[in-house]
Amino acid sequence: MKRVREKGVSRYELVIFDFDGTLADSAAWMMRAVNPMARRYGFKTVTDEEIEMLRGRSTREVIRYLGVSPWKLPLIARAGKKLMAADAHTIPLFPETAKMLRALHAAGVKIAVVSSNSEEVIRRVLGPDLAELISLYACGASLFGKARKFKQVTARGVSRDRVICIGDETRDIEAARAVGLDCGAVGWGYAKPSILAQHRPTVSFNSMSEIISYVAASNARGGGD
Repeated sequence: MKRVREKGVSRYELVIFDFDGTLADSAAWMMRAVNPMARRYGFKTVTDEEIEMLRGRSTREVIRYLGVSPWKLPLIARAGKKLMAADAHTIPLFPETAKMLRALHAAGVKIAVVSSNSEEVIRRVLGPDLAELISLYACGASLFGKARKFKQVTARGVSRDRVICIGDETRDIEAARAVGLDCGAVGWGYAKPSILAQHRPTVSFNSMSEIISYVAASNARGGGD
């Protein structure tokens, strides 16, 4: 963990969130979709026990275990987005998502969403009021293409040392590190906290209230570095 300032809390001007597994509780939908997608695109179907085991593996290890050919990843991603668009009304936000986004916004923190999901689906799941709190959407990222999206977001005037990326998978940590950004790992999404810890995020969060305290409370205090 780095750059913990006075009073033990870091300060950020921009928080870049992942969506699925971080703001939205889409795990149940993912588990329903994985085996139909596997049969359609010729990769390994999995049991509930295997799904639980894979939560303790990195994203790259999951892809290898399923036997997904790299060239099929864009096809699978496009098909998945279409299916999720049809089911967006069934996907809930995590219970504390609305409170957290409002608290960050009230503290003057800019909020962005970088996701492989579509902006249309994200806005529908968030609802109009929460969707308006997001300053920037950078959506449609490829499975391992978030680093490029992070670059696009941070090219808009916020110093990189005032940005933190928050997600629930090892690929989120890898992408943030690739472009020199701090990264927060959440313990309520797809990947188990143990595998996220192995990838050494800047900070780990066990609840959304911890995100508010870590980011918004310090920002609201004002003052210089």
